[in-house]
Amino acid sequence: MKKSLFLLVLVLFIQSSVAQSIYILCGKLIDTKSGKIHSKKTIVVKQNKIYKVMDGFVSPKSKTAKTIDLKDKVVMPGLIDMHVHIEMEFDAKTRINRYINNEADVAFNSVGFAKSTLLNGFTTVRDLGGTGVNISIRNAIEAGKIPGPRVFTAGKSLATTGGHADPTNGSSRKLIGNPGPKEGVVNSVEDAKKAVRQRYKNGADCIKITATGGVLSVAKSGDNPQFTIEEVKAICDTAKDYGMHVAAHAHGDEGMQRAIIGGVKTIEHGTYMSDETMELMKKHDAYLVPTITAGKEVAEKATVKGFYPEIVVPKALAVGPQIQGTFAKAYKKGVGIAFGTDAGVFKHGNNGKEFGFMLEAGMPAMETIQSATITNAMLLKMENEIGQIKEGFFADIIAVDDDPTKNISTMENVVFVMKNGVVYKK
Repeated sequence: MKKSLFLLVLVLFIQSSVAQSIYILCGKLIDTKSGKIHSKKTIVVKQNKIYKVMDGFVSPKSKTAKTIDLKDKVVMPGLIDMHVHIEMEFDAKTRINRYINNEADVAFNSVGFAKSTLLNGFTTVRDLGGTGVNISIRNAIEAGKIPGPRVFTAGKSLATTGGHADPTNGSSRKLIGNPGPKEGVVNSVEDAKKAVRQRYKNGADCIKITATGGVLSVAKSGDNPQFTIEEVKAICDTAKDYGMHVAAHAHGDEGMQRAIIGGVKTIEHGTYMSDETMELMKKHDAYLVPTITAGKEVAEKATVKGFYPEIVVPKALAVGPQIQGTFAKAYKKGVGIAFGTDAGVFKHGNNGKEFGFMLEAGMPAMETIQSATITNAMLLKMENEIGQIKEGFFADIIAVDDDPTKNISTMENVVFVMKNGVVYKK
């Protein structure tokens, strides 16, 4: 009896393994490591991993295996966006919604944002700041409760009192209070250490600081430095102890320099970055996350009366148009570029527009794709798991209609999406 049961379990296991084999026939396949595009390839997926990549169109021998025909498509690894805000999508009501929405409202809205992101080809994202609900969203996606990209999140961003990520900016005096490290507000080296440890306790994967003023916060300056070097260093050193890297929102040059010297890994936006700071980034192996799409969006929306609070409008008009030009200079100087869009400032799912803006500023199409795959995988310490179509990697696979090196706008229309071996769009 025991032997029969064992044999039955063994047969079911074998059948299950065979049934999970998927053969993807690729007309063209982008090798993100070499930057080359190969023709006529077959990807074999077993469970959630890439099992083999073979030359030619190979038909499965097993009748239980599934075939996906992408012979007329261009296939590549799932894309990685290093700067999104999965909890929000900015509109004219965003400011008032902070006082109206409950955590459940934020979570339910996030479900749609996560799904849209995934269906547009972004199978991994780094979420750089929300209320903390983003941690629960990450967990729900990991547990298979909702569809969405693989999420690395900072939880709640860190700021100084009145800084860009102070959650009480723009509130009445009754509501301003005195938030501290638990709420993500830092005013000393000791606060800095405690705030990082609190993010770790909350379940964050990385740390985000607002090293300078910002555009959308209800505060006067969009670019003044807002942390001391000592505070930044305390944040980065503590984050390193807990296995986390640090991203720094920064528009102003002085704040960027303090952030880089203090040990941050990525500079977000980088609007008024000087040549000196670009050299500093190269010296310290820091990467620029351009977010050109967000810059264009805020500049456009600032012309719509009432869309932003009056204190935001001049900042948006000044900062927005600068970001693409700064990116062009940084790229030409050899600064490392990590693809990131700031989705949430604009509509989730439109992340693919960034490729066109990067190309427009002088970065070749293939390099823009590499920045959204192998570069970002390396920064997330996932270079042996995502960012390439390669044996043993997670089966994060997408397809577009055209060759992006000839038509970059095709990156805005992803027609096939697989994440972890599961097809979400076909």
